[in-house]
Amino acid sequence: MEQSVSTDYVLEMINIDKRFQGVHALKSCSINLKRGEVLALVGENGAGKSTIMKVLTGIYNADSGEIFYFGEKANFRSPRDAQNAGISIVHQELNLMGHLNVAQNIFIGRESKGFFLDERGLEKRTRELFERMNISSIDPRSRVMDLTVGKQQIVEIAKAISYDAKVIVFDEPTATLTDTETDVLFKLIDELKQKDVSMIYISHRMDEIKQISDRITVLRDGEFVGTRDTKDVDIDEIIQMMIGRVTYEQPKETSHVPADAEVVLKIEGLSSKDVDNVSFELRKGEILGFAGLMGAGRTEVARLIFGADKKTSGDIYINGKKTDIRSPGDAVRSGIGYLSEDRKRYGCVLGMRVADNIVLASLSNYVKGLFLSEKNISKDSEEYKEKIDIRTPSVNQMLKNLSGGNQQKTIIAKWLIKNCDILIFDEPTRGIDVGAKSEIYKLMNSLVNEGKSIIMISSELPEIFRMSDRILVMSSGTQTATLPIEEADQHTVMKHAVQYSHVVGSE
Repeated sequence: MEQSVSTDYVLEMINIDKRFQGVHALKSCSINLKRGEVLALVGENGAGKSTIMKVLTGIYNADSGEIFYFGEKANFRSPRDAQNAGISIVHQELNLMGHLNVAQNIFIGRESKGFFLDERGLEKRTRELFERMNISSIDPRSRVMDLTVGKQQIVEIAKAISYDAKVIVFDEPTATLTDTETDVLFKLIDELKQKDVSMIYISHRMDEIKQISDRITVLRDGEFVGTRDTKDVDIDEIIQMMIGRVTYEQPKETSHVPADAEVVLKIEGLSSKDVDNVSFELRKGEILGFAGLMGAGRTEVARLIFGADKKTSGDIYINGKKTDIRSPGDAVRSGIGYLSEDRKRYGCVLGMRVADNIVLASLSNYVKGLFLSEKNISKDSEEYKEKIDIRTPSVNQMLKNLSGGNQQKTIIAKWLIKNCDILIFDEPTRGIDVGAKSEIYKLMNSLVNEGKSIIMISSELPEIFRMSDRILVMSSGTQTATLPIEEADQHTVMKHAVQYSHVVGSE
């Protein structure tokens, strides 16, 4: 069997090349991984990080290049090949079956043999696994579809670990995790390192990468840029390697909204089982930032405004007129667009074209007799592709082939073509790299300059301070403060974010 040129690495991927229709995703790209280390793999969306990992794990077959695994040449033709060799991946896009319970998802295909499924045995194995991971918040019998996105991510991680892997790939594992859940993951990673498990860690969170990794490998446009020891490199150098420039995001010092700007949205006493008496105003051309810890009720407020959840009390006024919003359709007709924190589940259809996704909320405008006008769909989607710089070879490209940042832009285009004047952006840059964040920020600023108004929910305080004209802080379903940007600082926001320990509706 052919031997690797180096014995220093458990894994070497050398000159990997991969093309898709219209896209040269990997261009002679190389990475290597040492025993018992955490290698951070970074780059902008579309840099090739997920693609090269899918080649490693047998999801894609490389067009050319070589893989050496523990010194021997390897060729993983399927995910099962990679798993059998001891390589597991925790996908950024959750790969779970919602109708099955947690235990069934983790051990699917590895159930006890016999005429009947040994449910108790699966649950016992899952509890033992969770004990090793120090996880007590998830019941192995719970249906996956009933779990929060963060808990689903933990199940995905547990599934990968259950294979007793020698190499584990983490693709944006903390994007949906709380701080507590992230701490659990990091402790687990430390334990795995002590057992000589090697890990590749893909993330856009620079502070996380500095904390958890031993080395950092940078990709750009499908090519290898360089590898640095984490202890010897600073964040600015890594960002410059990623995008070819240093990007600084300075906090906003003063509001850009005139004092006499008209109120486009007024909320009075909005309540539900998760939200208690929230009231605020949104002015024309304003970005109102919603800050708070995970579970503070920010998304719940957004869903009440958009009619996705039922309110128990409260009033909504749009342009001074009391408006009864009972469904998302009512909200859209009233000029409200909503970009969900879970864009893959609620915001777009990955299996459809970019053009189809752009016109998704406005299909009635394209009906011509019994058919849709493909000519008008192409014309308008092309116009918005150019307007907000959606980077795709064609609007006929499948949305799943675009990077996360360009998928996000496509969803924004959907609401712009619907001519929504009030936009709710829930975690607009989650899972998006540094360069794409800057583009989303520029797009948001251009929208408010055109007279649109934005509610921006974000768990990243630097983003809140960078974009907001005012900041509304929530804690445990309760509105605890509304601060002008001139009076807001991190200490003040956090003080209000932890003000209450109770949860609305709990005993």
